[in-house]
Amino acid sequence: MLVLGVLTTTSAAETPPPTKVRLIGFLGFNVPAVAHHHVGIFRTGLRESGWIDGQNVTIEFRWAEGRYERLADMAAELVRLRVEVIVASGAAAVLAAKRATTTIPIVMAQISDPVALGVVASLSKPGGNLTGIANLHAELAPKQLELLREAVGSVSRVAVLLSTQNPGAELIRRHAKHAMARLGVTLQTVEVTDAGTIERAIVALKRDRVDAVLVPGDPFFLPHARQIVGLAVQHRLPAMYGWREVVEMGGLMAYGPHVPELFRRAAGYVDRILKGARPADLPIEQPTKFELVINVKIATALGLALPQSLLVRADSLIE
Repeated sequence: MLVLGVLTTTSAAETPPPTKVRLIGFLGFNVPAVAHHHVGIFRTGLRESGWIDGQNVTIEFRWAEGRYERLADMAAELVRLRVEVIVASGAAAVLAAKRATTTIPIVMAQISDPVALGVVASLSKPGGNLTGIANLHAELAPKQLELLREAVGSVSRVAVLLSTQNPGAELIRRHAKHAMARLGVTLQTVEVTDAGTIERAIVALKRDRVDAVLVPGDPFFLPHARQIVGLAVQHRLPAMYGWREVVEMGGLMAYGPHVPELFRRAAGYVDRILKGARPADLPIEQPTKFELVINVKIATALGLALPQSLLVRADSLIE
């Protein structure tokens, strides 16, 4: 009996304690089908740090499915679930999470100029409960317009599509306006709210003899991407996009940050926070990798003779 008692005690001591499952909230603007690749990259980033969904972490996803008005309730729901950290993708999602809690850490998977939007005090010292990645989509408008003009050649009038509900729309307008003034090109801004207004806007732009269009990296446009590229080609309007995926769907060209890398780095923030770091002590990072993607087949369909100097600078050519 004594021997058995010793064996039993030793066996119990060697049994590892149960692993605590950490709870992560993820607040996204689009539908899962649109963001599934980025979510996969985020999960991979967590796995690289030892966090495996379904084992030692659980991710509670909430998708607004392109409806801004759903974000506030979804953010509040994640707070009620007592998640340990909220990952928010896009300015509208970030602002909804910020309004929902001042204590739960929030990791911005991507947002354009969080300082200008009033989300944080500074990039180096964000303060409060938010940190993460700035995607620079608004700040890239001048570079996107320059590349678009180089592709099209002589242009006198360029339009930019803006989602009326995107908190960063005014930033995009401001950066684009300054760029066009410097280039001596007239800028026309067009506000859209849904699929119907997108179609009417593009038809009107052709009627107004706009030479080219900028469709910025706003998550609102991703679910409507096939409609936009189809209309742009149909009406022979050269367009620059903020997302590589849109060019793969048939868009002319895109310039922007390498978005999968942003989600992988967001996972790194989550790892540090789950290990005890405070968001206020984690500086906000910016993209380090940008890509220019050109669809040569669409350029031919639009009758564009792309300069060789532009083609050799492209990171990817789709033919």
